[in-house]
Amino acid sequence: MRLEGKVALVTGAGSGMGRAGALRFAREGARVVAADVRAQAVAETARLIEAAGGEAVAVTADVSVDSDAEAMVRAGVEAFGALHAVYNNAGIFLAADHSVVDTDPEVWDRVQSVNLKGMYLVCRHAVPHLRRAGGGAIVNVASFVALVGCTVPQDAYTASKGGVIALTKSLAVQFGPDQVRCNAICPGPIETPLLTDWLLGNPEARAVRLARIPLGRFGRAEDVVNLALFLLSDEAAWMTGSVVVVDGGITSNYF
Repeated sequence: MRLEGKVALVTGAGSGMGRAGALRFAREGARVVAADVRAQAVAETARLIEAAGGEAVAVTADVSVDSDAEAMVRAGVEAFGALHAVYNNAGIFLAADHSVVDTDPEVWDRVQSVNLKGMYLVCRHAVPHLRRAGGGAIVNVASFVALVGCTVPQDAYTASKGGVIALTKSLAVQFGPDQVRCNAICPGPIETPLLTDWLLGNPEARAVRLARIPLGRFGRAEDVVNLALFLLSDEAAWMTGSVVVVDGGITSNYF
């Protein structure tokens, strides 16, 4: 098993790519610290892990709050004795997020607070424990929109994910000597509750986006989790500071 003996923290673990990651990492031998702002959802994730024979602790926490980020890390270390892997997945997309000229400052601030500040706060409290463990790995979930422009803008979200990439590279350089690796994943459109609620329920909008993807389908949570598993495992021991795209080819499609 690829994460045997490791303790993995998963944020946004109540659904989508977070729950899929928590379940997969547990199957691969990790003891999982599942964190989410939704208490019932993250408790269900932990229940599913335990029902399958794994070990998990559920933590209700908002990644944008410093004390919550500290508490989720502390809960994992107290439960399992160490921390070796972080899947920094929690994020939001708000329907009111448009162009800079018509996005309210409150919307902008909320998106940055969860999507970028949340990454910082989780790393702020996790990195010391990864160093104490003799090294570890962080995977930050960014987005393909951080790499390309869009005629239907979502500028707060895009800027937050661009910041995630920059932060990832900085962490990789700072903590590489301590054998703490940090890589970013840029998913394309993934069929999660976040995207479905915003876009995929509209057949016309769905068709427009789908036509841009050379592989002819939207991504699944497992497509991202498979990559995250590799990056968190020792198989990726010489990878840090990388930005890996998993998008069905959408960023390569000129037309």
